[in-house]
Amino acid sequence: MANPSIEIINAIRNTARRLASSEDYQWGHMGSCNCGFLVQEVTHLKKDEIHSQAMEKYGDWNEQLNDYCPRTGFKIDNIISSMLDFGFDIDDLKHLERLSDPKVLHTLPLNERNLKNNVKVDVVKYLNQWLRILEDQYVTKINIDNIHDALITQEASKKEHSL
Repeated sequence: MANPSIEIINAIRNTARRLASSEDYQWGHMGSCNCGFLVQEVTHLKKDEIHSQAMEKYGDWNEQLNDYCPRTGFKIDNIISSMLDFGFDIDDLKHLERLSDPKVLHTLPLNERNLKNNVKVDVVKYLNQWLRILEDQYVTKINIDNIHDALITQEASKKEHSL
């Protein structure tokens, strides 16, 4: 699971919020599915850009992640590299697409663990639960220096995105 950071936490939080209020969710569309929404948040690519770049290779997100190689020159591999550079790992993305991380599912009540990977409300529930886990992990490692550094990074990121 990704190491908790302010950037990772904010990306997941923003993705969950955007997905909850979106009418564009479509599990079979590489830019509008579970991973697609997170990729939009991190890379600022539009859903159609993500989808068209993914279609240069064969398969859904799981197959693309299995076949990932940063040196292929395929645009989807560059997108995956961006996600990894941001702080996610391959398993995070595979689990997100299938709503399958045992660590996330285990923290849900028993009657809520049977999530359907192509149902928007289940994806939002999964994202919010993953978010809680990362926030809890992050809180345990916070010290004043971390807070100061995170705020500076966050402000720099806001300025960069507003340009």
